[in-house]
Amino acid sequence: MSFGDPNNPYGQQQPQAPYGQQPPVPPQGGQPGYGYPQQPQAPQQPYGYPQQQAVPPQQPYGGYPQQAAAPYGQPGMPGMPGMPMGYASWGARVGALLIDGLIIAAVPIILYIIAGVMAAGSASSASDAANSCPPGDYNCISNAYNSASSATPVAALIIMVLAWLIIVGGSFFLMAKEGSTGQTPGKKTVGIKVIKETTGQPLGFGMTFVRYLCRYLNGLLCGIGWLWPLWDEKNQTFADKIVGTVVVSVK
Repeated sequence: MSFGDPNNPYGQQQPQAPYGQQPPVPPQGGQPGYGYPQQPQAPQQPYGYPQQQAVPPQQPYGGYPQQAAAPYGQPGMPGMPGMPMGYASWGARVGALLIDGLIIAAVPIILYIIAGVMAAGSASSASDAANSCPPGDYNCISNAYNSASSATPVAALIIMVLAWLIIVGGSFFLMAKEGSTGQTPGKKTVGIKVIKETTGQPLGFGMTFVRYLCRYLNGLLCGIGWLWPLWDEKNQTFADKIVGTVVVSVK
């Protein structure tokens, strides 16, 4: 009996282990031994309910979860957030082309008409001046045509050059808009957009310029390239297939 043992306040003797065996080690860290209340067990599911077994999800090689491949045109496609719902129809593409053509060609058409009227007026003046010459005076007739053509046709030529510059500048404007946003004013009006098929993003000015050059191939074989979207799976023209673009609806 040991009255000074703090772990044995009641003076009871500790049980002695048989010879050759180690005495039992008391529980550490305040854990209750035999006879003490046990830790509560997790509640068992009632009889009749299916048992659930936690199975960790299988991860593919590399530790990154796989994503189901979304079909084209569905939102959430990799690299194409907010993907529009489907390809643009042939009629919408033609409507956008007509609107864009009218935008950049309206003023040049008016200028060409003015230049044509001026050239016709110059020819009429030359004819009147030649009729006033004596019969057989070819020198007078030549001078009359030269004097009439030296004044007015120069102005008409300037107007035609100005009209051509407007068309070229308007074409570059359309390419810049389509390259940066995928939409020209005509495409925005009808609700369609040109994008790169692999990324879903606009082409940029350089590839848009190449696409415009490839449009000349659409006119081969009686313009069959322009009609190709009518039966093509992705509604693509020849230029679209070469550059790798698709025209989609954004309505």
